[in-house]
Amino acid sequence: MASRFARFAEFVQDTDNDAVAAGALGALALVGAFVGFLVTSPYTSVFLAGFLVAVGYSWLRHQELAARGVTLAMTVSTVVILALITFFIFYEAWPILQAESGTVFGIWVPGLELFTTTAWTPAQANKQYSMLPMIQGTVLVTIIATVVAGPLGVAAALFISEIAPPAVREVVKPGVEILAGIPSIVYGFLGFTVLSPWASDAFSLVGQGTYLFVGIVVGLMALPTVVSVAEDAINSVPESMKSGSLALGTTDWQTMTAVTIPTAFSGVSAAVLLGVGRAIGETMAATVMLRNTPTIAEPLYNVFYGFETLTSLIAANYGSSSGLQKDALFVAGCILFVTVLVLSIGSQLIERRMDRKVGGVE
Repeated sequence: MASRFARFAEFVQDTDNDAVAAGALGALALVGAFVGFLVTSPYTSVFLAGFLVAVGYSWLRHQELAARGVTLAMTVSTVVILALITFFIFYEAWPILQAESGTVFGIWVPGLELFTTTAWTPAQANKQYSMLPMIQGTVLVTIIATVVAGPLGVAAALFISEIAPPAVREVVKPGVEILAGIPSIVYGFLGFTVLSPWASDAFSLVGQGTYLFVGIVVGLMALPTVVSVAEDAINSVPESMKSGSLALGTTDWQTMTAVTIPTAFSGVSAAVLLGVGRAIGETMAATVMLRNTPTIAEPLYNVFYGFETLTSLIAANYGSSSGLQKDALFVAGCILFVTVLVLSIGSQLIERRMDRKVGGVE
């Protein structure tokens, strides 16, 4: 801290006074606008105007310093906003965590009953807000989506990077990326109007909506993410390793399976994890295709019925919920937030491991 403060003091000494004054004014105005927005102050626009004036003056007189200051301010704002969103989600979920608490071996555990009961009955006299039915649905959909997106995504990335001629690559790669631009509601509508009726007739199901076909649709939605990240990982494998393998007399396929994939395995795993994160957080496709009735499927691995996921629960109930039911929806959001956060951190750690393995940036 002392060294950083010394560097900051040296920077202030070496910088023009008007640039320092404009930077300080802009920082104070930005903080004031942020606080004013949180407390809904009528002076928020005044602070925002002061920030814009400071940035405009700095941009005209000290463009490089202004660019550094603005990018720093945006980075700090992103971190602060993320922290506030996290705090808000857990703050709103706290009342029901407190109300549905329990004890384990004499230790108070907030929200324990949310995970030890199996009923979601907010409209009955004996209200229960179990998360287990939605967790089961989310897990089943995620597993199926991973089984679909993982092998297909890695195979497509390998084809685009190592096998396809340049002319084919220029067509296939943009085509895969276009899939990411299709709204999720369109995927859900196609699943509801095409896959669900077919599944009802083929498997003699009562009603529409199965975890199996929701997982297939969500897996197809996650494909662009898996393909893009996996392709980057495969392309990062040094060409000298591939050439050395081919020089020893191996075939292209043997080189891909024995050198390319094992070397890029960390990055490929990160790609699958990111695809899983997309599957967990998918909302509209699951909401459109499922029955939206919080019930645990029997047996637990029964994928030929579909009831509810955490995301579809929030989408179907947020408009009409209040009180503890609304707080329970925030608990579902907390579960999703923590799960996706863990997957995201895990994928970054795996990518960092791959960079060290292939001699990339530490």
